[in-house]
Amino acid sequence: MASNTVASAALLLTLNLLFFTLVSSTYVPCPPPPKSHKPTHKSPPSAPKQPATCPKDTLKLGVCADLLGSVHVVVGSSRTKCCSLISGLADLDAAVCLCTAIKANVLGVNLNVPVSLSLLLNSCEKQMPAGYKCA
Repeated sequence: MASNTVASAALLLTLNLLFFTLVSSTYVPCPPPPKSHKPTHKSPPSAPKQPATCPKDTLKLGVCADLLGSVHVVVGSSRTKCCSLISGLADLDAAVCLCTAIKANVLGVNLNVPVSLSLLLNSCEKQMPAGYKCA
């Protein structure tokens, strides 16, 4: 009987070693997460953009007079300066802004308001809003 018990214990030990070896040999660790080009820390959310507005100092719109041909300067730089002042504005806001400058005679010349307004808007790739009248 003692030999039967020793044989059973030996068989049990052998089977345990065999099963533990098989189980541990199939362990495959998870692959590391792919490295992204983005930083791991999150940047704080940016503040919401303020809507574009007409310049508070309407004298800045005096550079738009060059686009009308009243002053002979390099038209490319005048266009850039004038259009950058109204670039973020919707067509209607840009028209109101330029209309105010024309009526206040900020541009320094007497102008035909509807024609001048249309010319300035078109040169800045804006459209004259349908039905808008600079009064």
